Amino acid sequence: MDYAEYRRFDAVGLAGLVASGQVDAGELLEAALSRLHTVEPTLNTVVYRLDERARARAREILTGPFAGVPFLVKDLLQDVAGTPTGSGSRALAALPAERNALVVDRWLGAGLVIFGKTNTPEFGAKGITEPEVNGPTRNPWNPAHTPGGSSGGSAAAVAAGVVPAAGANDGGGSIRIPAACCGLVGLKPGRGVVPSGPAFGELLHGAVSHGVVTRTVRDTAAMLDVLAGPDPAGPYLVAMPEDSYSSVASEEPRRLRIGFATESPLGTPVDPAAVAAVADAATLLGELGHHVEPAATGVDERGLAVDFLTMWFAGVAVEIRRARRLTGCGPEGFEMDTRLLAALGDSVRPSEYLASLERWNGYARRLAVFHETYDLLLTPTLAFPPARIGELTTPRVVRAAGRVLLAAHLGGVLRRAGVMDRIVDENLGRTPYTQLANLTGRPAISLPLYWTTTGLPLGVQFVAPLGGEGLLLSLAAELERARPWFDLQPPLWAPAA
Repeated sequence: MDYAEYRRFDAVGLAGLVASGQVDAGELLEAALSRLHTVEPTLNTVVYRLDERARARAREILTGPFAGVPFLVKDLLQDVAGTPTGSGSRALAALPAERNALVVDRWLGAGLVIFGKTNTPEFGAKGITEPEVNGPTRNPWNPAHTPGGSSGGSAAAVAAGVVPAAGANDGGGSIRIPAACCGLVGLKPGRGVVPSGPAFGELLHGAVSHGVVTRTVRDTAAMLDVLAGPDPAGPYLVAMPEDSYSSVASEEPRRLRIGFATESPLGTPVDPAAVAAVADAATLLGELGHHVEPAATGVDERGLAVDFLTMWFAGVAVEIRRARRLTGCGPEGFEMDTRLLAALGDSVRPSEYLASLERWNGYARRLAVFHETYDLLLTPTLAFPPARIGELTTPRVVRAAGRVLLAAHLGGVLRRAGVMDRIVDENLGRTPYTQLANLTGRPAISLPLYWTTTGLPLGVQFVAPLGGEGLLLSLAAELERARPWFDLQPPLWAPAA
C-alpha cells in the first residue's frame, strides 16, 4: 500500500480494510513506517521506536474494532512495559516501564499495532514540544513552527499522515492545543471518563484526561468507546451513555444555544486571527440553525489560572523527586525551566495547596450556572497562531538568573513577591482558554475549522457540561460534514535548516 492510498482512510476505515481482507496489518504497518521515514528527519515526532515488536504483533491474529491499525502512544503517562517512559526528561530516558498503562492495554485490546512513543516536553509542562533531551518537534504545516504541546509529537505524526490517530493526554490543554496547531480533532474527555490506572487513581485530582488526536470525528468517537469505562480499582464510577459514543456522534444534534467569548480570560492580548476563527465558527453555526451569542462564563479565570499553576508547579516538584528516587540522578538530569517550576512548587504550603483545590468547586459551580443557559461555550483554542520553534525558549540571561535563584533557594520569595502574576501571563498567555475545562472536569473539544492567511491551522474550542462528550461529538460531526477537513494536507516542505 503506497502513502496516497494509506492516507485516504482514517483509523475506522483502515480497520475495515483489514477486517474485509483487502490488506493485512503488516502492510499497514510498513506503510506507516515508510511515511515516518519520509517525514522524521524534519518533524522529529517519535522518540522510541518499537518496529520489530510491532512487526511481530502484526503477524498475530488481532481482534477488536481497530485490529491491525498502526498506532503511536505519547511518551508521558502512557507506559508500555519494557520501554522507557521518558516523559521528555533526560533523567528518565533509559528507565523501562514495568507494566502497561491501562489505556495502553485498552488500545492493545482494540487490536491496534503500537510501533512507537511520541515526543513531549519535559513532564508535559509546556504548550510546546521542545525538550532538550529529544529536540523540538515541528509542525507539518510549517516546520518553522511548533505543533503545540504537550502532545506535540502525536499531533505532528497524525497531521503528517504517519498514523490516523495517536495517543495524547491533557492536564491543561495538551490534547486541544496541539490539535489546534496541527489541524486535528482533539477531545479532552470529562473527569473520570477514561481511567488513569494502574499507576494512578486519578491525575492532578482528575484534571488530567487520556485521549487521542485524530483527523476525523468518527475516529475520536470510536477511540472514546475503546478508552471509556471504569477501572475496578479506580476512585469512582462515572455514568456512561446508554448508546456508544460512535452512535451518538452519527446522530444529528438538536439546535443548540451556544455562548461565545474571544477575550482572553487572563486579560492578555489575543491575536486577530483567533478572534476571526471564533467569528467564522459562529457564522457557520448560525447557518446550521444554532443560536450563537456573546456570553461570559462568570468564572474568575485569572484566579483559576493562579490556582492551576500553583498546583501544577507542586506536581512538577513531586515528579522531579520521584524521578530522582527511581534513577539516583542529580539536578543536572532536568531542564533549568523544570527545576525553576519545581522550586516554585516546593514553596507552596500545604494550606495554600488545599485552598487552591477547594476553589475548584467554586469554578465548577459557576460554570454549571453558565451551562444552565447555554448548551456549550465556544472560544478560541489558542490566543495566537502556533509559535515559531525557539520563540518561547527561556532567554540566556533568565536562565543564568535561574541558576542563582535555585542556588539561593528563593522560589518562595519569588512566588510571594508578586511574580506569580507575571508567570501566569508568560505561561498561559498563548493558551488562556483551555485550563477551565481541566479544573472543572468538563469535556472540551478543539476542531480544525480555521486556517490563518499564512496557512497555519488555528482551532476553535467547545466546552460542554458534565457528561457532554456525546453532545460535543454530534456537533463536531455536523460541523465536519458542513466544512470537511479530512482531505486538507500539509504542503510539501523542504528539510528545516
